[in-house]
Amino acid sequence: MAFIIENLRLRELVAIVKQNQRFYEDFCVYLQQRNYRDVPAFITEPSDDKAIKVIKDYLERQSEVQLFDGLARPYKDATARWYFLAWMLRDAPAQRLQPILTSVEGKSLDDKRANLLNQLRKFVGPLFPQAESWSWPALSEVMLARLEGSRRALKGTRFEEIVRKALRKVFERHSLPLAIGDREKRINEETFDIQILGKKQTILVPVKTRETMGGGHANLFTRDIFKAISIAHENGYECVPVIIAESWGGDLKSLKCEHFIQLNTNPNQIEAIEPLLEKEVEKLIPFFKRFA
Repeated sequence: MAFIIENLRLRELVAIVKQNQRFYEDFCVYLQQRNYRDVPAFITEPSDDKAIKVIKDYLERQSEVQLFDGLARPYKDATARWYFLAWMLRDAPAQRLQPILTSVEGKSLDDKRANLLNQLRKFVGPLFPQAESWSWPALSEVMLARLEGSRRALKGTRFEEIVRKALRKVFERHSLPLAIGDREKRINEETFDIQILGKKQTILVPVKTRETMGGGHANLFTRDIFKAISIAHENGYECVPVIIAESWGGDLKSLKCEHFIQLNTNPNQIEAIEPLLEKEVEKLIPFFKRFA
């Protein structure tokens, strides 16, 4: 088997970041329209009232320039400007800032966001006094890291949908009266991405993907798979894990996992994965028929 030497994930993310440079440049134009020479001049604005006004007007501003997520999909306008400003100020809008908004003063959501972002501006500004810290090369590194996290979360959901699609397609082809649950199943803090609902029993399908090979994280990945299988069996469920990982060396048979789908493929090759998944599901039709 030929391994993929190129870091496909990095190449795709860098391409997305380059597309997002236009969003940064559009923000610089906006600041110039508000009489700021550049981003550092705005970051060091001494007046809270003026800075909050500039931020709120930007949040409400209409623009044709788009900001793209980790899968190269455009964010909605309001979300794009909120995310961009938070990233520029070296913070995480969804994970950290969103919960804080509930306790921030403001009549509207944009009021709250503007007030919070201004507080961040005053805090972060002195930490990065060099003008270069607010240039595109510096911010592109920040954006790359943020988009990588976004991509990881989005891809997890995307792979779940790919597996669901393959299961439905093959079940329909064989006229199997098995339903694919719309929601994940949670047992003892373990989340199973897909449920296959049979007449007498439910099959749990954890979907596990890994891009890199070897190292300590590989052991954690293996442990995560084994834990999911064990919890499913201990609670009376059948378990069919779907593992998409290049050069994963785990042995599912050691846990008496009789049925599983394992693709020795880089998860970034989505177009190649879909037909392979269908073929593997086809091989398990005799097993699935027992639950129809």
